[in-house]
Amino acid sequence: MILANRKSTLFNDPIYGFIVIETELILQLINHPYFQRLRRISQMGLSSLVYPGANHTRFEHALGAMHVMQKAIKVLIAKGIEISLEEREAAQIATLLHDIGHGPLSHATEKALLKGVHHETISLRIFELLNESFDGQLDLAKQIFTGQYPRKFINQLISGQIDVDRLDYLKRDSFYTGVTEGNINTNRILATMYVKDEKLVFESKGIHSLEKFLLARRLMYWQVYLHKTSLAAEMILLKIIQRFQDLVQQRKEQLNKNHILYPLSKMKTINQLENKVLIHYLSMDDTDIIQLLKLWEKHHDHVLSSLSRKLLNRELPKIKIREHAYTKDDMDKVINRFNEYDHDIGQYYVFSGSISNQTYISDESRILIFDKKDSVFSIADAISYLDFKQFSTPVTKYYLCYPKDNNSL
Repeated sequence: MILANRKSTLFNDPIYGFIVIETELILQLINHPYFQRLRRISQMGLSSLVYPGANHTRFEHALGAMHVMQKAIKVLIAKGIEISLEEREAAQIATLLHDIGHGPLSHATEKALLKGVHHETISLRIFELLNESFDGQLDLAKQIFTGQYPRKFINQLISGQIDVDRLDYLKRDSFYTGVTEGNINTNRILATMYVKDEKLVFESKGIHSLEKFLLARRLMYWQVYLHKTSLAAEMILLKIIQRFQDLVQQRKEQLNKNHILYPLSKMKTINQLENKVLIHYLSMDDTDIIQLLKLWEKHHDHVLSSLSRKLLNRELPKIKIREHAYTKDDMDKVINRFNEYDHDIGQYYVFSGSISNQTYISDESRILIFDKKDSVFSIADAISYLDFKQFSTPVTKYYLCYPKDNNSL
């Protein structure tokens, strides 16, 4: 279980300093090829086209989130909460593997490569594969990962409104992008954690740090994660993959068995996600997508080649964002500007969609405050000057992407 009588393995992290690997099983999982692949999966997809420093990986984030879990557990144990060595290890493993299912460039390609399958579903399947190879040693971690463990606060630390995942990625992404609005006080938030009736609560003295966390999350989503230039780049990547798939369907391109996308093309539903397809997916990383773009840049199809070239050279389209949806008439007016192309071609260059952000969810997972009078209440009742109704209402905005001029087609 917890390492003893041997030298601990350390990772030197720019956010936290040294991260200690506490058990042999955790170290073996980190060294497994499925986890090592995360070194080649960017944490923020194509955001480096906007923030040049945002080149950190899912590997770093997973280790960081595990480290935050270690610190959370130590805080709770110091406050008299009983957490066994088995629970301690399993919680760290569940945290470590929470992003194991992300595809190349993170969210940017997942919808196109495995249609209709969420990365968390893929992560669970990979969890099961790893559990088989580790002879069932991940059973408890899987329970926690899926939220099925009886001790609710441990599940909340993995997936909740203030969980170790969010505590790491806000601070880490803020550091690498240089967007200081996301720099939360992780240590202060952890120091105020407590457990009441097996639920995660926070001492009232930490309210302002929690308030900063909510504001930081809101600002980081609009300023970084949903930045319109990053959004345009990711949508262009999806259009590129869509164009190739359309060419295959129209028999204008062959998808032979040696092509990297071939195994994925055979899967239509989650029920068809066979282990061999999953293992192939696990062989793919950012470099494969970049290589495809470089290959398609010289493709005979003008749409595929031009879009690939533009993404590689950061020649991105214009993008407008507004509060109400774009209609078909709006789309047609823009497409008609580029009259040398018909509507079938125009769909790859002119397209619309929506983005949404919800800062806080006012349901059973709400953030709970614990005061000196032994009372537990929602954070919404503790901060009267913040409009939690507004925080809880999803904000949806609508975008329209189109080329800057005719020559850009």
